[in-house]
Amino acid sequence: MASTNDIKNGTTLRLDGGVLWNVLEFQHVKPGKGGAFVRTKLKNVLTGKIVDKTFNAGAKVEFANVDRREMEYLYNDGESFIFMDTQTYDQIPVSQAVVGDNSNFLLENTKATVATHEGNPLYIELPAAVELEITQTDPGVQGDRSTGGTKPATVQTGATIQVPLFISTGERIKVDTRTGDYLGRVN
Repeated sequence: MASTNDIKNGTTLRLDGGVLWNVLEFQHVKPGKGGAFVRTKLKNVLTGKIVDKTFNAGAKVEFANVDRREMEYLYNDGESFIFMDTQTYDQIPVSQAVVGDNSNFLLENTKATVATHEGNPLYIELPAAVELEITQTDPGVQGDRSTGGTKPATVQTGATIQVPLFISTGERIKVDTRTGDYLGRVN
């Protein structure tokens, strides 16, 4: 047990009967009258739900021990994604439910951060941007400009994203893994 004064961004708290919450933001507030308090924005580790929660300053909270390690994605065996610890070479299976939409940007040999609690994978964090190849998109037409609209394109992972009209099949692009947005071409 620790107090709310020890809360930092990125820490994981165990609240409400064992539910794990990641601290996205926190702010210590000392109003002119009344006691100080800590305002937090928390994300449920399992469901991804984000809530605002306020604690009295100095209140006791339980911190959860979450192990975050850099791992390399190896392959998908049909049921789960297999990751390898780059330090110990141990391989762990991570279920589709834990990987979620990140599978749209997960290529073999991609480095990712895998967070585990008591040996169970909780979530994965990909790099902010990845380079992917366009496997299928409609051809561009004369007059298409970078300031124009967008069109759907399928990348090598099978995901469909919106790209500018001038992008063609076979080009490599950079994609934001958090939003799925096109960021630019890669030479």
